[in-house]
This record gives sequence, C-alpha cells and structure tokens, in this order.
Amino acid sequence: MTKMMGQSNNGFSETGLRRMSDVLSRHVESGKIPGLVALVSRNGETHVEALGTMRHDGGAPMRRDTIFRMASTSKPVTMAAMMILLDECRLRLDEPVDPWLPELANRQVLKRPDGPLDETVPARRPITVRDLLTSTFGLGVDFELLDSPIRAAIFEKTDYSVASGPAPGPDEWMRRLGELPLSYQPGERWQYDLSNEVVCVLVARVTGQPLETFLRERILDPLGMKDTGFHVPDGKIDRLPPLYGPDPQTGEFLVWDEAAGGRASQPPAFQSCALVSTVDDYHAFFQMLLNHGMHGSERILSRPAVELMTTNCLTPKQQAARDAMYRKIAHLSSGQGLHGGWGFGMAVRTYRGDYAPIGQFGWDGGTGTTVYADKANQLTGVLLTQVGFSTLDSLHLIHDFWTTVYQAIED
Repeated sequence: MTKMMGQSNNGFSETGLRRMSDVLSRHVESGKIPGLVALVSRNGETHVEALGTMRHDGGAPMRRDTIFRMASTSKPVTMAAMMILLDECRLRLDEPVDPWLPELANRQVLKRPDGPLDETVPARRPITVRDLLTSTFGLGVDFELLDSPIRAAIFEKTDYSVASGPAPGPDEWMRRLGELPLSYQPGERWQYDLSNEVVCVLVARVTGQPLETFLRERILDPLGMKDTGFHVPDGKIDRLPPLYGPDPQTGEFLVWDEAAGGRASQPPAFQSCALVSTVDDYHAFFQMLLNHGMHGSERILSRPAVELMTTNCLTPKQQAARDAMYRKIAHLSSGQGLHGGWGFGMAVRTYRGDYAPIGQFGWDGGTGTTVYADKANQLTGVLLTQVGFSTLDSLHLIHDFWTTVYQAIED
C-alpha cells in the first residue's frame, strides 16, 4: 500500500480508504478472487492496494507493477489513436470509410435483424468514420440478438477470444467481416465491440504503420506507459498472472490463458483491443484525459478531442436501444454499463444511477478490469484482477470497488 499525501487532505478520507481496503480484502479472502491491484487518485493524492496472489493456489504476491490483460478497457487507449488522426485532419468524422476499408463498401443489410442471412436490402448510405467511433456501424454484440443467425455468423467468422482459435491477420479478419450483411442500417443502432476492432484496422491503414508502432510513438511512450502493449515480453512474463474463468457451476478456477506460453506472451497476428498494462500506466492515460489532453507540458490530444471522446455521442434513438439492452442484463452485470451514454470507445454517464456522478467516463473488461475517471471529482480509479466474467465474482468486486472509491471522497 502506498500513499502520497498533499499539503491538505484534498483527496480521500482515512476512514474511507480503510473501508475500501477492508472491502477489497474481503473479496480476496473469500477465495473467489485470487488477487487484485487497485489504484485511486484524486487531486494529486494516489492510493494503491496490491492484495492476494498471482495464482489461485498461492505463490507470488500481487504487486503494484503486476501486468494484466486489459480486454475491453483497451478501447479508450486504441480510440485515442483515432483522435490523433482527427486532430491532424487525416480522417473526417462524416466521411465514408470505403477508401480505407473497401471490405465495408456496398453493404447489404438484413431485412430483419434476427432474420435469415440471405434476406437483405442495400444499405441506405456508406459506413462513416463516426459510425465506427460511436459503435453504430451496423454490426456488433447485441443482447437482443444472441440467438440470431447473424450473431452465430459473426462469432464463426470473427471471434478469436481466449476460448477460440488463433487470430487471423487484420486483412483476413476484415475480409471475413466483409462477407457478412449488417444487422442494422449504418448509424441506426448502438451495438457493442466489433466497431473497435475495425477502428484498429483503420488506424493501421491510414498511418501505414502497425497499430502498436503508432500507439507507442504518439501515446504510450509520451505518457511513460512502459508496460503497455499487445503482449508481455519474456523479461516481464513473471509479472503476468494466469487468466482464470471460473466454472459457473462449481466455481473451480479454470485457466483461460496461462502466463508463460499463453496468448499474451506472444505478439498477436491482429493488434486490436487487447492490450496488457498496469495500474500506473492506465492512471497516466486517464489523468491525461482529465488534464484535457496534456501530460505535463506535452500535448497528447487536443482539448476538443478529449471532450468528444468523453461526451455522450449517441442520438436519443441510439441511446434508447442501448438502455434497453443493458437493462435486460443489469442483474448479470451488477449494473455496470447501465447509466447512460457512449462516447468514443467508452461509456459516459448521463444520469445519476449509483454513487458515480454524471459525466464519469471509462469502461470495464471481461478479464476482470475496470477504469473510470470523472472531472467533477478530478478522480481516477483503476482495478485490475485475473478473474474473467464467467461468474459474477469479479463483477461484484468491481461494483464494490466503485462504491468504496466514492464513499472515500473527502473535501
């Protein structure tokens, strides 16, 4: 545990931090969460907890510099690369993506989102950069279409998660995606996930560089995010825990991905939304967003780019569909994702539904990660663990972490 106090207590109360520590410890002591690393920061005061062990059966303790698989909490970082391209006018929000992503030109759209794949109509317009940035380009995870033919086809052609086979390269992945019709007309409906993978391909094609090279030059290195990348090199592999997906019936710790020799130990064929990182690296990134794009005296993103990323960009109709989707799974997500809108690559709260204020932005990852910040409190929180969302255990931990972060605020 480390703590750096300012001249005055302008961050967190001692009592509140003790409660946070007690609640996090309770989750580890339950045996459901082998270990975790948490960081909270406010007004220059930073507090870190590293609890439990790397493996479920003991061994090395969690440390502040333990490296985790960030899963969907990678989205804000990879999306920042897109914002640089907008800042430099190398892309425009409402232009078609066809010149860069010809695989997505001349789309067909299903007559019914849950209907047969061969019953389609032409898309009314091309897919634009904005459609990809707001997750509304017409394909993605949709909790109302989980049993549909298009969901099965997306999974068969494009999925390369921990449970599936090795990833294809980005061009082959795009070719497969281009064989599918869209579920909805471009811009019509918010759907999760796939758009961010496409954004990663778009950045690489526009810049003519691998995504990681561009990210490293423009974001990771300037921010000092030295432990962030698309794989863990040999010299750091002892800092990576296994990734567990507990058996939903028995709670047994099943290994989704081992550390040495696992997926995260090798450079991926497709650099997409699957970063590895640490609490301090992510703190640096989200603090840059709170600082309106500045890191010290260096500008990473323009102020308007940050404002756009962290503002709800959904239309009322898109918003209504997203709200309906998440309401149906609220009991499965401990309420995460429920409170309103979506910016670019992250959630943005549009109403007060729990302890966090309107305007809080960030996201969660299916590997047991969560990162949010909010301007009103000048607060950043990062919680990383090695337990995936196959059970509710890490979701309950994430919920309790945010409750205790906010109850610890002291002014």
